Amino acid sequence: MKHQIDARGLACPLPVVNTKNKIQEMQEGESVEVLVDNEIAVQNLTKFAKVRKHAVEAEKVAEKHYRVTITLGEAGGALSGEEEEIVCEPAAGNNTVVVLSANVMGSGEEELGKALMKAFVFALTKQDTFPGTILLYNSGAYLSCEGSDSLEDLKFLEAQGTEIFTCGTCLNFYGMTEKLGVGNVTNMYDIVEALSKASHIIRP
Repeated sequence: MKHQIDARGLACPLPVVNTKNKIQEMQEGESVEVLVDNEIAVQNLTKFAKVRKHAVEAEKVAEKHYRVTITLGEAGGALSGEEEEIVCEPAAGNNTVVVLSANVMGSGEEELGKALMKAFVFALTKQDTFPGTILLYNSGAYLSCEGSDSLEDLKFLEAQGTEIFTCGTCLNFYGMTEKLGVGNVTNMYDIVEALSKASHIIRP
């Protein structure tokens, strides 16, 4: 018997959680077909299945439409400890760092610059591969705080496995320490370390 789960539009870890719950109701030899809309979900589902020694196949059906088929093996079942943890992570080897050092893009009219930055962050959510890390500092700190037009897009990226770090000194300077809406606070040492280890650095 083949089951199906439509997990398109669901943020990590829901595709894996829903699949795990369905598998617990299934018998050895049965299959579940999981539909997702991003490669990160495909990778997380594949890892989930392999750890439990289930057979797994993945295919790209169309743009932003993937099918992952998991067939239960006799070794399948709940694991304990570290193996049971469901982790959202970016694509393997993805060490691209996006630097947002201002809440505007380019120089010139501020209103235009803000509109361009909003469009840039939105465009990041539409890429086939998401950045591994986003660093926000100086006025870029505004983008990750309450009231930002880019907050929901940054939350989406975080759900796909992108790590988001905002400069703590900058948040304090602008009086926004309590208004951080996504990601974690970081410091200059960690910013330098992230940049030095990056495979690619994107600065809009």
